[in-house]
Amino acid sequence: MGDSQEQESIRDIIVIGASAGGVEALTYLVKHLPLNLNAAVVLVLHLPSQSPSIMPDILARAAKLPVFEAQDGKAIMGGQIYVAPPDYHLLLKPGHLHLTKAATENGYRPAIDPLFRTAARAYGQRVVGVVLTGLLDDGTAGLMAIKMRGGVAVVQDPDDAVYSSMPLSAIENVEDIDHILPLSEIPSTLVVLANTPVEAEQEKPVASDMEFELEKAQLNMEAVEDTAQNAEPSTFSCPDCGGTLWEIQEEKLLRFRCRIGHAYSAETLLAKQSDALEDALWIALRALQEKATLSHRMASRMRDRNLTLAAQKLEQEAQSAQERSKIVQEALEMSNGKSQGNKTPIPVQQELTTE
Repeated sequence: MGDSQEQESIRDIIVIGASAGGVEALTYLVKHLPLNLNAAVVLVLHLPSQSPSIMPDILARAAKLPVFEAQDGKAIMGGQIYVAPPDYHLLLKPGHLHLTKAATENGYRPAIDPLFRTAARAYGQRVVGVVLTGLLDDGTAGLMAIKMRGGVAVVQDPDDAVYSSMPLSAIENVEDIDHILPLSEIPSTLVVLANTPVEAEQEKPVASDMEFELEKAQLNMEAVEDTAQNAEPSTFSCPDCGGTLWEIQEEKLLRFRCRIGHAYSAETLLAKQSDALEDALWIALRALQEKATLSHRMASRMRDRNLTLAAQKLEQEAQSAQERSKIVQEALEMSNGKSQGNKTPIPVQQELTTE
């Protein structure tokens, strides 16, 4: 599917992003797209980097349209569905797909924002962007780019989504969302959009800050080295590499990006910092409990050798470590770790072999 002038008035590029709850949502959506759909459909679902590539098979069992895992350089054809593979960003260029291992965005690769931004740059008003169920806010910045270039924004109704965070973020931050719909109404809306001619408009230029983001996503080294363009240095460090984060203001949306390209919304950065704090607390808890256990053992050995003063000093150190350990446990109980269910405070005098 090329970028010829005669096709510019057709909404023939549909990009869809989903996260938590997305397997069921995407399965339902592709099941209800007709075989004669006059558009290409390109999907990103947040996946762990080591996840097996099974989404194309899952969707192919439900879809009438042919489903393919995206391949670098593959031509984009109407009436086909392309799925981002694990651990690669999926980008769109005029006429073909592009895969890259550029830095994660919002903690993910593949991420939704790079797909949406590149679709907006390559296809302008021909693009329909769809944000489905998910946590946090990936997809918001990309949907903003689609709207800036004259495309259409479709968002799942937060009350209908398994996880409402991503739809809510898009609605709160992107102006003039075109359609907020329950999942059951999205397929038919996409069909209407793909078959309704669009009034010819002068193409909106690609903003300089969007162009910069796009170059970062494609590992353009000049963009990677140009840390200061379109951004102000912040006081925060990158959770993934420790580098300085640069602050980017996109309309209502505050975002951060480091020198090598890791990118976060403010909400995602806060979540990352909360995770880092919890991890640090668990490491501190382990260290304190190990110190208490070792001090008790050494104190026992000192008493066996009639070194009473040394034994008393070691027992005092063990008691101090236990008291500090209890403080850390209380902090963990107040943090998100208690609700995650997979981390529970460890008895103070239990010797730890793993975290």
